[in-house]
Amino acid sequence: MGRSNIWLWSLAALIYAFLYIPLAIVVLYSFNDSRLNAEWVGFTLFWYKALFNNTEMLTAARNSLIIALSASFSATLLGTMAGLAIHRYKLKVLPVLVFTPVAMPEILLGVSLLLFFLQVLNLTLGMVSIIIAHTTFCIGFVAIIVRARLEGMDENIFEAARDLGASPWQTFRLVTLPLIMPAVVAGALMSFTLSIDDFVITFFTKGVGEPILPIQIYTMIKVAVTPEVNAISTLLMLLTLIMITIAARLEARASARTMSPDKAGK
Repeated sequence: MGRSNIWLWSLAALIYAFLYIPLAIVVLYSFNDSRLNAEWVGFTLFWYKALFNNTEMLTAARNSLIIALSASFSATLLGTMAGLAIHRYKLKVLPVLVFTPVAMPEILLGVSLLLFFLQVLNLTLGMVSIIIAHTTFCIGFVAIIVRARLEGMDENIFEAARDLGASPWQTFRLVTLPLIMPAVVAGALMSFTLSIDDFVITFFTKGVGEPILPIQIYTMIKVAVTPEVNAISTLLMLLTLIMITIAARLEARASARTMSPDKAGK
């Protein structure tokens, strides 16, 4: 048993090292005092100063944040309703309609949305088309998370609320929504993360003259991966960690509120 535990911990350490060492290298070399990332020269904050003075990169980052926030808000709202509908109505066609964009290859989804925007809607490609496209493929992820949360809940809770005279809206607002809030927050976080770093669908649905961060980074690394790219990547990782921390605290508070009635009953 002891030898198997050693192998298990060693394998886990290798997997985590494979996942996190590249991220650590990106962060480390964002402070490298050299334009080329071939070797470590010295510590500097020059590349962060250059990043905040790079108007084109800042514009791309602002556009990506606007798109990610808009898409995650829309996807969270629609995905939560989709998860509730799938759980309540048990129609076989609903999961197919909601989860198909998740399983569909991104390049196929991007081409389909491009043709839909241009030939059906006659929509000019730009920020709006990217937000709609990102919302489309993020809805399924939110619905999966919300549905999984609902599947683990006792239906007697909702029946008790209705027996006590609560209307459907009151039952949703006072019972269902607080219980599924951790899943809603997790879905919003996942939608934001998927949207802000998406490249394939953004490439097909973006317009001319709208710099988007993943496209901008791809353009820059065609020549070389400069520490300026590492700096913007480090800031994105920091933003993601902050959002994960907030989501974890919200989930802990929601779990505590869910457990409090049981403790009070005991």
